[in-house]
Amino acid sequence: MLPFSQKPHSKFSFFIFSFCVCQLVVLNSGFELDESLTYIWPLPSEFKSGNETLTVDPTLSLSVLGKGGDLKILREGFERYKKIIFKHVSGVSIFEKWIGIRSVYDISELRIIVNSDSEELQLGVDESYTLSVAKNDGKSIVGEATIEANTVYGALRGLETFSQLCAFDYGTKSVQVYKAPWYIQDKPRFAYRGLLLDTSRHYLPIDVIKQIIESMSYAKLNVLHWHIIDEQSFPLEVPTYPDLWKGSYTKWERYTVEDASEIVSFAKMRGIHVMAEVDVPGHAESWGAGYPDLWPTSSCREPLDVSKNFTFDLISGILSDIRKIFPFELFHLGGDEVNTDCWTSTPHIKQWLNNRNMTAKDAYQYFVLKAQEMAISKGWTPVNWEETFNAFASNLNPRTVVHNWLGPGVCPKAVAKGFRCIFSNQGVWYLDHLDVPWDQVYNAEPLEGINNVSEQNLVLGGEVCMWCETADTSNVQQTIWPRAAAAAERLWSKREPVSARNITLTALPRYQYFRCLLNRRGVQAAPATNKYARSPPNGPGSCYEQ
Repeated sequence: MLPFSQKPHSKFSFFIFSFCVCQLVVLNSGFELDESLTYIWPLPSEFKSGNETLTVDPTLSLSVLGKGGDLKILREGFERYKKIIFKHVSGVSIFEKWIGIRSVYDISELRIIVNSDSEELQLGVDESYTLSVAKNDGKSIVGEATIEANTVYGALRGLETFSQLCAFDYGTKSVQVYKAPWYIQDKPRFAYRGLLLDTSRHYLPIDVIKQIIESMSYAKLNVLHWHIIDEQSFPLEVPTYPDLWKGSYTKWERYTVEDASEIVSFAKMRGIHVMAEVDVPGHAESWGAGYPDLWPTSSCREPLDVSKNFTFDLISGILSDIRKIFPFELFHLGGDEVNTDCWTSTPHIKQWLNNRNMTAKDAYQYFVLKAQEMAISKGWTPVNWEETFNAFASNLNPRTVVHNWLGPGVCPKAVAKGFRCIFSNQGVWYLDHLDVPWDQVYNAEPLEGINNVSEQNLVLGGEVCMWCETADTSNVQQTIWPRAAAAAERLWSKREPVSARNITLTALPRYQYFRCLLNRRGVQAAPATNKYARSPPNGPGSCYEQ
């Protein structure tokens, strides 16, 4: 919603406001919103606006055109956003009922044109859209807003932008669009705009994961990297190996196959991919709770035992089962932080290495490449953390997507060798690092150090990572938000507008505004500028000043 949703409450103030739409809006606290800024997050690629104020009919109707007009994703998306836009309004107002006269609104219809009837959601799906909002020109009976997109997922992005243009006016108790007419032509800068969610360190209930997915759509993030399992717990049901989820914390902290499928379906309805991760060969101690033979020994429990065929049979079984759940073409195989001491200190593994004239590093490579082959055989493109690239880049499958995390400089090296890359530099985009301020998140640039255009095109995008050692249902949303939104704009918007000038003046007010928009939509986004992320307000005050 645009900034004019907050206004002085006296009749005199409202009277002055009616004639001064183009001036700064002064809130009761004295805080001012700069009208020269555009309060849409993330910032659209191209846009034009005017100086008119339009009213929106609370019975706003949907008109669909094009091959994709009847898609369920579109119609449910419209109803979802209609509830957001008209949260404070429902149909005919009490005042209209009293006087028996129906108000006349400038915008009574939202026309959506979707050119394709395909619902396929894969990496690089067209998310572009155009949005126009204009007053009735006198030639038609009703005024309208129009979204046109090639795919239903572009239409969803357009609906999000339209919802942010709509603001509830507490004086007139109506929804209005300020600075109309609007013409927006928009598309994402990067195809991959992700959020990692760790459900191993702390279990997150299905409803919480859905809330996070919903909030991702508000910032136009489009990949949930679901780090389902790790050394601490294995909460996912794997039918072929039913004892694996004995590694869950308790029998109540688990995800059934149906739960996981529901998450994927829920995300798709919002144009969000779900990329699962099964991290091998390290970070897998919890697997042995159900199948102890996976451990090198009972006292030395990871990495997984490289010497046993059973280890790879089980991994293949896991991948076969969950391939039925996760249709996204990318699949994360981890491969990070592998300490091979258990291999070199366990007699039967040490003998296996000697028989093959392999070092522990050779075995690490062997394990990663074997897991990659399995994933590729099941129709996935493998994603691996950067350690695999750092250790044996020349032997990685050329289809590998390298996932940066240790620091800057890896993506330039990866794309120079022809690999695709995802940027997640832990110094700026690890959300569990609570001392990283918003501006460092915002200024992080996935293409830093990459000047060749063909190499830039190999950077799929980036991902902020919500590791949950110190986060659970009680605080996960305020740890994610609003800093994830800073990365979201970097990944969606053009590089030049979000990099130019002083971001304290051009981005911070908009960032604070978006944080308050999240709050209004029920997302527990923390104050924007506190020294430590997710910390509570320092005292009384407006949301827009925190």
